[in-house]
Amino acid sequence: MSTPFENLSPNFIISADETYATLSTPPEKSENDDREYRFIILANGLEVLLISDSETDKSSAAIDVHVGQICDPPNLQGLAHFCEHLLFMGTEKYLTKHNGSSNAYTGIDNTNYYFDVGHEHLEGALNRFAQFFICPLFNDDCTDRELKAVDSEYKLNIQEDGWRQYQLEKSLSNPNNPFSQFGIGNLESLKDIPSKAGLSVREELLKFHDSYYSANLMKLVVLGREPLDTLNQWVVEKFSNVKNKSVPIPVPRDSYPITDDEIGNLISLKPVKDNHCLEITFPFPDQEPLYRTKPGRYLGHLIGHEGVGSVLSLLKKKGWANKLSSYRSHQYVGFEVFKISIDLTEEGLAHHEEIVEICFQYIEMLKQEGIQERVFHFRFQEKYSPAYYASELAVYMQRPYPRELVLSGPHLIREYNPELIMEGLNYLCWDKCIITLSSKLLKGLDKKERWFGVEYKMEPISENLSKKIQNPKLNPDLKIHPSNIFIPSNFEVNKLTNITDDTFWIPKVDALFLIRSPITHSTPLNSVKTRLYVDLVVDAFTEYAYDAEIAGLVYYLYTHEEGIVVSVQGYNDKSPLLLRKVVEKLKSIQIDPNRFQKIKEELKRTYDNRSLDSPNYQAMYYKRYAIIQKLWTHKEKSKLLEKIKYEDVQKFYPTLFDQVMFEGFIHGNMSRKDALDMIKILEDTLKPSEEILKSQLIGNRSVCIPDGKKFVYTMDVPDEKEINSAIEYYVQIGDVMDRELRAKLALVGQISEEPSFDQLRTKEQLGYLVWSMTEEITGSMAFRIVIQSEKDPIYLENRIEEFLTKLEKIIEDMSEEEYQKQIASLVSKKLEKPKNLCEESYRYWYYIGSGYYEFNKVETDVSNIRKISKAELLEFYKTYINPCSRVHKKLSIHLKSKNLELLKRFNLIDIKKLHELISSQGFAIITEEELKGAIDILKVQR
Repeated sequence: MSTPFENLSPNFIISADETYATLSTPPEKSENDDREYRFIILANGLEVLLISDSETDKSSAAIDVHVGQICDPPNLQGLAHFCEHLLFMGTEKYLTKHNGSSNAYTGIDNTNYYFDVGHEHLEGALNRFAQFFICPLFNDDCTDRELKAVDSEYKLNIQEDGWRQYQLEKSLSNPNNPFSQFGIGNLESLKDIPSKAGLSVREELLKFHDSYYSANLMKLVVLGREPLDTLNQWVVEKFSNVKNKSVPIPVPRDSYPITDDEIGNLISLKPVKDNHCLEITFPFPDQEPLYRTKPGRYLGHLIGHEGVGSVLSLLKKKGWANKLSSYRSHQYVGFEVFKISIDLTEEGLAHHEEIVEICFQYIEMLKQEGIQERVFHFRFQEKYSPAYYASELAVYMQRPYPRELVLSGPHLIREYNPELIMEGLNYLCWDKCIITLSSKLLKGLDKKERWFGVEYKMEPISENLSKKIQNPKLNPDLKIHPSNIFIPSNFEVNKLTNITDDTFWIPKVDALFLIRSPITHSTPLNSVKTRLYVDLVVDAFTEYAYDAEIAGLVYYLYTHEEGIVVSVQGYNDKSPLLLRKVVEKLKSIQIDPNRFQKIKEELKRTYDNRSLDSPNYQAMYYKRYAIIQKLWTHKEKSKLLEKIKYEDVQKFYPTLFDQVMFEGFIHGNMSRKDALDMIKILEDTLKPSEEILKSQLIGNRSVCIPDGKKFVYTMDVPDEKEINSAIEYYVQIGDVMDRELRAKLALVGQISEEPSFDQLRTKEQLGYLVWSMTEEITGSMAFRIVIQSEKDPIYLENRIEEFLTKLEKIIEDMSEEEYQKQIASLVSKKLEKPKNLCEESYRYWYYIGSGYYEFNKVETDVSNIRKISKAELLEFYKTYINPCSRVHKKLSIHLKSKNLELLKRFNLIDIKKLHELISSQGFAIITEEELKGAIDILKVQR
């Protein structure tokens, strides 16, 4: 008689009761990782990674199931995604009440479910989590509702270029391979098509789950504060009943996604946004089994290099490109591609064949030369959020790493193998590539992709280009980059310092500096000039920056409402060197006239493309535009940019540093003396000539909405094809430094989170994106609800106000026990510790950047939150948030799709009349028909 563990490796020790087996050696981990790990296999074949972190604020768990979009039946495309939606329903309430959250996603060959929760509540969350995989409910009454949610998610992404191009790539692949299918799904693929075929979607869903959701295809990660033995016990108790159906990994082995009909073609497509892109795609051997040598990563690093002698460096000199990336893309077991992706200038678009030739010239050069990459990043791997970490590790567990290398396997290159690298290079050949060109300027696009409507054309690569890339000549301008000056040599951790990291103990530093200047944003024109200048510096510094990034150092340079921010993050050994190089370039950049024109063009496209952002993002942006004093629209900035000439920036940027004040924050493995030396780098290099006056340093301000005033800002969604509208409903509360008011607002935000999602998204199905949150912005604080929907913003506003009216009753009816749970959950959220050095640095930087320097903000808020009685909270809610309050201060941003059936043109007076009319008619819920009737009545009255 066979036993569950009869084929197990001898490295595992079977428990006395034979319910699980433990890997005798803990997984290899980073040297600064203080967590404890244990790898076990349950008797049902479920593999589990247990993580004990005695200091974590949140616990988490994740299950990755080796089933995804390639398992969808042809007449039910999107079924795996639909299964994910229904399986995870019902978790929100428990998790939200205990400072938690959940999410899931469906990939090509996997579905990943994960959650986090306050560390005290892990066992209760695991009880619920396990049941999803033991006996999922799949309630019949939820089927139609979640079908609409899947359809809303599809419509959310229908104008997103990344989704559109990926679906085109899939649709053009081998129709006999399931990779070609429509994985996200919509009402047509999940309701109309199966209905015509006489299929019950729910019955097919149950069959799908029963066929694929097997313990042997699942990988579980559990992270908690508890000792490993306790976590081990919980997992055995709760997950041993997940059925093992011994399902083989569902991989299509009888066909390959890319066929000879697709190879050797140029695919031209029209994007939504005004960008010009070139992509070269090669079928590539699956790299997952080559985890020790990672030849694909090596090639990606070399081809994607941005330093002197690189493809990008040459293309920038020619004025043909601004960015380049090179990477392997794993799709499913046995199918992988290698991509070279280039952001072109308009001039580069016209020279795309020469650009392809240059790429092949570089590949040819690599076949003749090579260098060994030094990799050390895993030595000091930092912590991430528990939910993200668990989700990521569950995916890694599906890969063919030895179980003791599940943590280090994805990161470390253990062997340098030039033969495997050369083998990978040989796959990057002229007769095995597909070229994709994307631009709005392309003509003759005579076809349209079925699901996303992408306009495209497919034709053979020109004979002229084929000849050139078949036998590419070596290009003297291309060469492998020399040694890297930023490679650190000192990894020692300095513990004797008073500007130090005393929590994470890693040889890294975060240094952030605000260069305050009174002229950077004194006018809209200066604001645009400053942005253009900063973009020019970043572009000119690309070659140095890439070397630094390889060596574990990154820098950021960006405009701030009060000046320019420079930050350096990474290994402290060479941080001062990188800072010096950045600031020297900032002070004395030699602006190349050709690059000036290209960067100006790119910035203009950036400004213009913002009008094609998702409606919810635009609604949030226009709220900021209406509230913040020194903020101008992208359209305004685009028009100003057109007027700026090369000479204007040459004259402007030296004046930026005549009067400046430095404000810095240095955090990490650095002594006080070294930290002060970094500040001195700015002072000595920028050398301001005049002292800045305090009266010149006026921070940004926000508009104070008068008590009882309600404003609506309405505009059309600029994208003619966008079917979604959006609303931001913004209720201003008061001064952010009113600490008692701030605590009450935070508690309302906590309490409203779950019921707002449940009512507005789940029950009313207003849209896929529904957010309820609080906000602190330039001195003021507010309560907000954001919705993106196919429905009219006027209708959405009515539903929001109806919900806010009911929310008062929800708070009023809340038991004292439930109320105290909400307080405890919020306190737990506030007291969460930063997970790594960067998170902690940005928390402090926020306190500095706000201008209030309230470093004890968390402690103050927690103290005040704990004191709030339910009666006090109700009084606050009635006064500030209830729409019927006389104090209620509202700004509502309406972004209306031009595709709304009931779209009408109203000014603010009309909208006010409409609201008065709806109220006077006594409509509790305004349907589209009732809204149309109300509009018709309004026409008669006018």
